[in-house]
Parts: sequence; structure tokens; C-alpha cells
Amino acid sequence: MLKIVVMVSGGGTNLQAIMDAIAAGKITNTEIAGVISNKKDAFALERAAKAGIPAQCVSVKDFATRDEFNEALLAAVDSYQPDLVVLAGFLVILPEMLVKNYKNRMINIHPSLIPSFCGAGFYGLRVHEEVLARGNKVTGATVHFVDEGCDSGPILLQKAVEVKYGDTPEVLQRRVMEEAEWNILPQAIDLIANGKVMFEDGHAWVKE
Repeated sequence: MLKIVVMVSGGGTNLQAIMDAIAAGKITNTEIAGVISNKKDAFALERAAKAGIPAQCVSVKDFATRDEFNEALLAAVDSYQPDLVVLAGFLVILPEMLVKNYKNRMINIHPSLIPSFCGAGFYGLRVHEEVLARGNKVTGATVHFVDEGCDSGPILLQKAVEVKYGDTPEVLQRRVMEEAEWNILPQAIDLIANGKVMFEDGHAWVKE
């Protein structure tokens, strides 16, 4: 059984997608051990509580220094003894030790087709604003493993989404969530839970 910790900053729609996929049997051999948010008012914490999943907030505002926050965040993750850490809209720069300790055991969902529209500052609506400003006809989402860089770790899954005439950033964001994020993040977890992911030459591949 794969034990996962889901880390979120906001509404938790990807968390909900994971919970729904587990309930529907689309993610097998997996349990959510805990949910961690950096914001006390994150609706994701309510989602977790309603589902009976242990949840907690570790906010940088509650600590005198960044180092103290980093230590507390690492301790919070470690307390669940997860096999996999899932970043589902967690908008915090991760402590180096956390990334190191969970090398090849931490994944992130990003709302574009990496390497396009990613890196420092590319999160939330800004990604979709830039896609529309560039006039892209296709965008999408990416699940990748987390390394020391920003959106630079090995890519596991990607799904393309059409950009349509008249799209606003909000409309495009919703379509990317519905058509890509909520599908490939649960799919990635299920693949990992069932031993179907391998690494070779710094890349992640799905076993046939």
C-alpha cells in the first residue's frame, strides 16, 4: 500500500480528484496518510477533514525564521512516513532537505506543457495569461518528479488541452484542470503505486 502525503495551498481541487479516484478504484493500492497546507484558511483542509484524513497547517507566518519553518515542514511530512509526496498546488519554495530526502518520491502537477510556461513565477492564473498572450493553440498539464530546480525534474505524464477562441485565463484554467490535471495526477499516483514507473538516464518512464 502506497502511503501518500498531499501538500496544498488553496482550494484543493486536485486533492479532491485524488480522493475521488481512490474511491472510484482508479487509483489502487494507495492511501492518503495526511494533508499539509501552508495556509490556515485553505479549503483543502476542510476537504480532508470531511473525508476523515489527518490534516495540518504549517505556515511560515508562525515561525521566527525560514529555517525554523523549513524544519517544521520537513518534520510534518516525515511524521506521516509517506512513500510518496504529492504537491497539488503547494505554492512554497521547498526546503532543500525535503527535496533531497524524497528524491524520486515527490511529484508535482504543473498547469502547462513543460518546458513551456514554467519556472520561477509561473503558477496559478499567470501561466494561462501567458499562454493566451503568446497565442498558443495548445496548452496542457504536466506531472513531474521534483528536483532542486523549479519545474525541472523528470517528466512522468503530460496531457494536451486545446486553447479556444475567446478563452479567458479563468476559463482556460478550468479546462486544463478538468481535461488534464484531474486525470493525469491520479493516473501518475496509480502508476507509482503499482510499480510501473522506472528511471533511466535522468528521465522517468512508464513501464509497458
